[in-house]
Amino acid sequence: MTGVDAAPKRSFLTLHDYGMGGSWWWVRARSEREILETFAWVEVVTDPETMARFESERGAEVDIDAPRMPPGLAELRAERAAQRGRVGFGAMAGRNVVHLRRRWDEEDAEPVVYLMEVDSDGRRTRQVELAADGTALRSGPDDWVFNPPVVDLFDPVLVDQEISRSEFEGHWARARHVDSGP
Repeated sequence: MTGVDAAPKRSFLTLHDYGMGGSWWWVRARSEREILETFAWVEVVTDPETMARFESERGAEVDIDAPRMPPGLAELRAERAAQRGRVGFGAMAGRNVVHLRRRWDEEDAEPVVYLMEVDSDGRRTRQVELAADGTALRSGPDDWVFNPPVVDLFDPVLVDQEISRSEFEGHWARARHVDSGP
């Protein structure tokens, strides 16, 4: 064996953060990157306090090469497998900052475009909301009750949503803060 396959496996604390909670697993793998390439919407937790808390509650570990995964993790592996091989898969992964334009169409509301600056784990760091009437509102982490990952940077659909930093910064500069008046 050579390369990644020859590397010894070790345990990584893995989280699927869905905003109001999360699912946690100890996954035996060769690297953090291997976990991120195998499961959609997960992050590898490296915070020592969090790891220590989960170490004391450690249950069964999941081997990344196992044919069967526990509920939740199995679906995330299937989602990642469906993405693999598509143009753009993993193109955003490994970047510290990504700027995206995403349209949000809610059934009972006007469509809104969100310009987002996201960090390497897919969490928003800044956001501009562009309404159909031209209103532009900016917000940041202090304005949000919680901030789960909003994108999975391995997802190939993100390639078509990327915008330049200068485009984002231009909208950010012109937008008013979400809490300020008109």
